[in-house]
Amino acid sequence: MTRATAPAPMSELALRILFSVVAAPLALWIVLAGGAPLAALLAVVSAIGAWEFFRIARGSGTRPLDDVGIALAGLLPLAVHAHYLGLFAFRPAFVAIVALAILAATIWLRGVDGRPLGAAAATMLGIAYTAGMLAYGYAIRYHDIVRGYDVVGARFLSLGPLQVPLAPGGVLLIFPLVLTWASDIGAYFVGRSIGGRKLIPAVSPGKTVAGAVGGLLASMVVAWLYARYVLVPVASLGFTPWGAIGFGLIISVAAQVGDLFESLLKREGGVKDSSRIIPGHGGILDRFDSLIFVLPVAYLLLGWLPIPIVR
Repeated sequence: MTRATAPAPMSELALRILFSVVAAPLALWIVLAGGAPLAALLAVVSAIGAWEFFRIARGSGTRPLDDVGIALAGLLPLAVHAHYLGLFAFRPAFVAIVALAILAATIWLRGVDGRPLGAAAATMLGIAYTAGMLAYGYAIRYHDIVRGYDVVGARFLSLGPLQVPLAPGGVLLIFPLVLTWASDIGAYFVGRSIGGRKLIPAVSPGKTVAGAVGGLLASMVVAWLYARYVLVPVASLGFTPWGAIGFGLIISVAAQVGDLFESLLKREGGVKDSSRIIPGHGGILDRFDSLIFVLPVAYLLLGWLPIPIVR
């Protein structure tokens, strides 16, 4: 009698592909739909990202207030959503109040001998680094340059049984996301093909100067293509060619800085991955490290660049 053999475990590459096939259409639908689904996604990603950040911080000897930080990180995108709905006015004073409350809580919970200043600083940085940055994704979706005409139009995108309206705000939010991925892919393939001088070997030994340049070029080319063939005809946003190329350049720089910053965090905490929560991909911070820096930069650039509405 032959013994039945157990099925071989799925390879990491297969896990990555399977997860991407399932997650990518869902994420695209959420980005285009906006509103509560987008706020909920950002809240979940922010809360998990904060948990990973605090896990890394503990590896470096700091004891942040994990529960408080995770809860506040999850609430911040929901607060931004409520602000855009007009349910309450989000004021800068809220940030100061929360910071003081965290400092008071750390002194009370840790005591003067429990390094409360370090714990408070790590807690506030974890919230700002995750939710504070990622919430700009919601702000881009409802940016001032599309508010007032970001309505359901005649164009729809079919995602299986779902019919998703191609609202200008959703198409606009996809712009920095696509550029971030283009920068990462360009840097990866050019870096592997050419190699050469390392960019910052003490932080990330695998990254090269050639790869960084490849990421910049890929982002600029994709920015020009996306602006011309998507933003103008679909979202009626009149990006000039040089404006789009400059936007792509700056976004790639922000993406690469974000990648390096997360590498520095992991070295500080002595971990290879921020977690293993995403099958085949590592953790939230491993996947969103570039976007964390890109989203606030993109929001500011969109407010500064002259982008007329074309009809």
